[in-house]
Formats: sequence, C-alpha cells, structure tokens
Amino acid sequence: MCGIVGIVSSSPVNQELYEALTVLQHRGQDAAGIVTYDNGRFYLRKDQGLVRDVFETSHMLNLPGNMGIGHVRYPTAGCLSPSEAQPFYVNSPYGIALGHNGNLTNAEQLKQELFLQDQRHINTDSDSEVLLNVFAHELQRLGKLRLDVNDVFDAVAEVHRRCRGAYAVVAIITGFGILGFRDPFGIRPLVIGRRESSRGEEYMLASESVALDVLGFDLLRDLHPGEAVFIEKNGRLHSRLCASSTIHSPCIFEFVYFARPDSILDKISVHKARLRMGEKLAEKILRLRPNHDIDVVIPIPDTSRTAAMELASRLKVKYREGFIKNRYIGRTFIMPGQKLRQQSVRRKLNPIDLEFRGKNVLLVDDSIVRGTTSKQIIQMAREAGAKKVYFASASPPVRYPYVYGIDMPAAGELIAHGRSEEEVQSLLGADWLIYQDLADLIEAVRRGNPKIERFETSCFSGDYVTGDITEEYLERLRFLRSSASKSQAKTYSRWIDLISV
Repeated sequence: MCGIVGIVSSSPVNQELYEALTVLQHRGQDAAGIVTYDNGRFYLRKDQGLVRDVFETSHMLNLPGNMGIGHVRYPTAGCLSPSEAQPFYVNSPYGIALGHNGNLTNAEQLKQELFLQDQRHINTDSDSEVLLNVFAHELQRLGKLRLDVNDVFDAVAEVHRRCRGAYAVVAIITGFGILGFRDPFGIRPLVIGRRESSRGEEYMLASESVALDVLGFDLLRDLHPGEAVFIEKNGRLHSRLCASSTIHSPCIFEFVYFARPDSILDKISVHKARLRMGEKLAEKILRLRPNHDIDVVIPIPDTSRTAAMELASRLKVKYREGFIKNRYIGRTFIMPGQKLRQQSVRRKLNPIDLEFRGKNVLLVDDSIVRGTTSKQIIQMAREAGAKKVYFASASPPVRYPYVYGIDMPAAGELIAHGRSEEEVQSLLGADWLIYQDLADLIEAVRRGNPKIERFETSCFSGDYVTGDITEEYLERLRFLRSSASKSQAKTYSRWIDLISV
C-alpha cells in the first residue's frame, strides 16, 4: 500500500505536496519522494524514512515549480532500499516521472517483454518501474515530437491492455502536465479535487480525499475504473475512459484498516462504514449470546475505535479507552519483519490497569492477520487484571494472501488460514473470539454506495477479481514476502551500503 498525490497550481507546489504526504503517511512509512517541474527540468528528492525525515529545508528549496507529484511507500516485496523509493523517472521519451499505488500481477512477464521486445532496462525490483516503462514505451511508439492529450490517453489504453493487477497512478510529463489513472477494476483509490485561485482553477489528485481537505481543494469525484485524467500545466482538465471493459471492485480492506476515517472513497464515508461494522458486529454478538456478560468494550487503537464505539452503544455496555498508544511507533501491521512487529507491540501500547481489573473485557480490533499482535494484547489484558478477555474482529478471518498491493503474508503466516475460528481462539488465548461475517462487512461498506456491486475481498474469500492468480504466482509471492526473505534482503542491502563506503 502506498500514498500518491499530484498537484497543478498557479504557485509553487513543494510545500503542499509535503503537507499532502504527511496526511497520507499512514499509507506508507518506508520511503517518501517528491518530483516537481520548473522551466524545462525535473527536480527530485526521495529517500527511505518518514516524510518529516526525508525532506529538510534545503531539500524543499530545491523543489521549485508549480506542478509536481509525491509518493509515500510501503513495500510489498523485494529489497527495502533507497533505490526502491518513488517517484521513478525515465528520460525517454520527453521525460516522465511516476508514482504508483498497487501491485502488477504480471510484472515478471512484463519485465521480459520490456527487455526483449521494447529494449528497456529495469533497474529495481519494483513493479512501479515496470509500469512506468510500459507507459513510456507506448508513448515512444507514437514517434511524435509534440504530444497532445489524446496521445497520452492512447498510451494509457495500452497500459491497460498489457498490465494486470491493481494500480492507481500519478505521473508528470516534462513541460506538459500531470496524469492520473486507475486500473479497470478500480481496486486502489484515486480522487480528484479542484480549487479556485486568482489565476484560475487548480487541480489535485490523491489516494484519499482527506489530502484534498487539508489543502483547501473541493472533492470533485473519484476516478472511475479504467479512467484517466490529464491536467495540463495551464490548469486545463481532460478525462477519458481508457479501458475496454471495467468492473468496479474497490478493495474492501481500505475501509477496514488502511484509509483514514475522515476520507471518502468511492462515495463511501470510511467513518460511517466503520460505524456500520460495529453495528453489524453487535447484532452478531446479540444473536449468538443475547445474555452476554461483557462489562466493557475496549478498542485496540486507533483504527478500531469507530467500530468499537458503535458496538458498545448497541450492546448498551460501557466504552472505555484501555490502552495508551505511543504515537511515535509505526503501524505494526506494515512493519517489515516479524521480529520488529513483536518487539513493537508492548512498546506501542500500554494498558490502563483500572479499566481491566476484575472485568469481562471485549477487545475490538479492525482485523486479525498474523495474530502475533492480538495474542500479545490479550495477554496484556490478562496481566492488567481482566477476569475474562473476549476478542472481536470488525472483519472476517483473513485466510488468503493479498496480491493487489498490501503486504499480507504467505498463507502459512496467516493465523486463520486452514483453521477454524475455535482453533484461532485457542491460539490467541481468548475466552471468546468473534469475527465479522463477510456478508455483513460487505453490507456495512456498500450501504454508503449501493451502486457498487462487487468489492475486492480476496484476503477473506480467496476470490481474486482479476482472475489471473495461479498457485504458481502465490508460491512465488510466498517466497518474496516471507519474513525470512525480507530479512535476508535487508541484510544484503546493508552489506552493499557498507562496502560502498
């Protein structure tokens, strides 16, 4: 999962791109980057780290120009090295920089095609660089010295023809403008906003609407599946549906965990969707145990708060904040490596003993993935004096790896894979485990936009909407995403850095 942003303005955009990336920081904590355009040149700054650490005053001064794009990276596979940071850049044709959120499921095939047929070299393990080179090649095939908007849209149509998987993209073309497009399934989110200035209209593309809000842009709409929009440097907006067939299938896990609650994606309020998740979960608890003995509902901060509050209200049970969070520790779900995740849980959360002592506590989390964090939190609740510890997940069991841009691990690392809910309950050490039903989750999200007929739910259902996921692909992904593989890759990267000094 990554966060992307693009702005065409009548004034310098460096500070606004920075601010947008800080708002989207929850979507990626591994690396950050900004590219701006000014007077015939690109200016680039990117590196590993949080936005606040990557960009210092000197870097900001060296990012001039009234249009640019930005990216925050969360790695899904491959080395965790500065070379993987985005945006990526190619100088031919024209000069193009690109940032990508998602995952190409046919990246290996495309790499071979790019080398053997298109004579293009890929220098990293990132599928985003692959996507950039596919787009650049399709533009180059036109053989034109000067582009027009239809040329850009034609190239995007060829990207849709060649690329499979999930992708929301922002790109900047030297001297011409900023492009945004979304895959034919609309799996990853991308919104566009507009702002009036004394010099005319200004436009912004972003992964989530909250980034528009903080910069004073009005949300126009979400990009449609398979749609591309192009904003010329003078602020003129163009759009075209570039995919031959589309099936709107947004990722439901955006609403469960990744998106900020103050965002609106595909016309659905994330906050209200999570309220309805709590409502549905409460209905299930009352159905299964109408005479429950829950004394207090306590959320696992922060993502589950909204669902937990509504759940407590429906159960007519006290809602309490029982864990204090250290906000200077990253999101444990997206931390690279199991050891880091295990170490960070107790450093990140500290229980308030008074809220647990002698009570039957219902802990609420947005999801259970590996189960490592959940197990530790349940143990912490017991150590704080809880009499009984129940655990509720606002989403169904995560049983299958996710392939569209979220680093859900190999099936064998998922605690619910191949296990019943009772077995998972025993492994976690909970007195009772309650999962959301998939049908209820879909209903909770869809109620915000009944026009969406299908959601991407593969991590819960095993149904991959793109229809091209094979066992061989999953096996290769298992190797790339295994904690051991990532640890080896990181060690190798550090070794290279040392011998290069």
